[in-house]
Amino acid sequence: MRNNLLKFTLVLFITLSLAGCSFVFQKGRRSDAQKIEELNAQLDELLRSKSMLEQKLGQEINDKQIKLQMMEKGLVITVVGDLLFDSGKSKIRLEAYPLLDKVAAILKDDMGQFNVGIEGHTDNVPIKLSGWKSNWELSTARALSVLHYLVNNQGIAPERLSAIGYGEYRPVDSNETIDGRKQNRRVEIVILPNISKVKGGFKGSSGLKAPEDNLNTDSFELKESEDNLK
Repeated sequence: MRNNLLKFTLVLFITLSLAGCSFVFQKGRRSDAQKIEELNAQLDELLRSKSMLEQKLGQEINDKQIKLQMMEKGLVITVVGDLLFDSGKSKIRLEAYPLLDKVAAILKDDMGQFNVGIEGHTDNVPIKLSGWKSNWELSTARALSVLHYLVNNQGIAPERLSAIGYGEYRPVDSNETIDGRKQNRRVEIVILPNISKVKGGFKGSSGLKAPEDNLNTDSFELKESEDNLK
């Protein structure tokens, strides 16, 4: 029951966040039911992948080097930023390579059907001496460093990856404490089902449809890329 609720929440969240508009639920449409079934299958696979990651990354999780969570936006691997980067830097530390290599191997060999978003985050300490204009630039540069490492050093297909920096504006802990700021300095590797845009009305994997008067709204459906089907 809990997994079914989680899957429905993920379906709804992914659909609404991508489409960016209001929707009404459509009952009885066979195509919608098929889309729901397809997305549910991918979400089931994400849940299985979470269990697999917990086994393969058990030591790193116990050592609190990484955190693994199923969230509304997908399956999230959180790496504490201090493990990856020196203060104010975007160059990956040599000591972090084994950890990234292990995560990359799983993304490439066991989860090749999923797209991956890399998110950079910082604490709220203002940039002073490192030369960055703001924490946005620093967080974005760090996310891109991880992206380039996964592509150039580990051979992950670049079309699967995206990177974004959120700066200090999505904290997970209080910036009033040293430990809280440490938790906020992080990189999140987000594993998502493959969602592709379609035109002509919402055929969405969640069974939701855009209102007909919202003619400018792009819509989305769950779809395996052609490369993944070969």
